[in-house]
Amino acid sequence: MNAIPHQTPHPESAAAAAAAALAARGADVTITELHEPDGIREACRLLDRVWRPEPTNPLITPDLLRVFAHSGSYVVGVHRDGRMVGACLGFLAATGLHSHIAGVESGLRSRNVGFAVKLHQRAWALARGITTVTWTYDPLISRNAYFNLTKLGALPDEYLTDFYGPMNDELNAGAETDRLLVRWDLAGERAIHATAGLRPAAAHLAATHLDTPGAVVALDAKPDGLPVVGRCDGSPALVRIPPDIEELRRSDPATARAWRHALREVLGGLMAEGRAVTEFTRDGWYVIDRPQVDHPPLDHPTLDRNQESQP
Repeated sequence: MNAIPHQTPHPESAAAAAAAALAARGADVTITELHEPDGIREACRLLDRVWRPEPTNPLITPDLLRVFAHSGSYVVGVHRDGRMVGACLGFLAATGLHSHIAGVESGLRSRNVGFAVKLHQRAWALARGITTVTWTYDPLISRNAYFNLTKLGALPDEYLTDFYGPMNDELNAGAETDRLLVRWDLAGERAIHATAGLRPAAAHLAATHLDTPGAVVALDAKPDGLPVVGRCDGSPALVRIPPDIEELRRSDPATARAWRHALREVLGGLMAEGRAVTEFTRDGWYVIDRPQVDHPPLDHPTLDRNQESQP
């Protein structure tokens, strides 16, 4: 296996490894790097089962995944009771590590398997001196917004409009592919606290933020479920999303599209002005504050289309 240029472990790497081991035990999984062809092929089959792409358009081929593994990228399998139940690929980018694709069997979602994978990825990166991981997710999927921003402590860098164009897998077919590009500062206080299980008290309910002087509701829901745009001139600005956009896409595609366009207008517009998304509340609201200068803007790596599978 080829070495990668990041060699000096970060001082936080030992604590990150301990946190990752604890998370894996809690989820009752073992996470290991994949190098051999059999494991690589099994990971590709699992990702296809999770994402259900067209038969002629696999998410990634075994030969390409093996090249990533051999060249020093992050390629892991997640096992429970001797059976692979998840997989993840991240590759080196100008900004650090870009987490490109992840998948966990549907029966194990919401059981902290995705959290264990991300903590393993964090420990892997810090052991190699890598301090930033990026990925993308659909900003309308509430559970992934909470997982990425609150449970992991990542923060959005950019709103990407219809980033992939048409996608033919069963989970995305027919929906415009807006994404948020997020950055995870692996050694930052926010990530350290989040991966230790500490959540900001303000992240639980939108009402906590609405009590702040100057707070406004920028996007809310009407009684009929359609979005309604409000005021965007205050801080913090609160932006609601539906509790289950995936079910809404199946039951009421027109309303789901209306939410896509409203979120693009409001959240995308606020971020384009330089406003910063600081939290996502348990009851389904993005919290946006005035511009902050926490880090320089990202260059554009090749972006993930599938990270939203992680929780």
